[in-house]
Amino acid sequence: MGLKEDFEEHAQKAKTLPESTSNENKLTLYALFKQATVGPLNTPRPGVFSVKERAKWDAWKTVGAKSAEDAMSDYITKVKQLLEEAAATSA
Repeated sequence: MGLKEDFEEHAQKAKTLPESTSNENKLTLYALFKQATVGPLNTPRPGVFSVKERAKWDAWKTVGAKSAEDAMSDYITKVKQLLEEAAATSA
């Protein structure tokens, strides 16, 4: 299986993460997903009253110049880690 297919599979698996997944982890996944699928940040920072969008923008900015392939690989690794943690806490 290629990287893109593996990434797409883990993007589906990410949707099964428990609600208890921390916002920090959700933002990390969001940033890596956007970097992998859209590329570097290409929009202005949302206004101060758009708290959620601003947090997502800030998270995406942290991955900076990471290549799409590196972002996909990091995303897969993070999803695997979170799924393992979720399985360990539910066992």
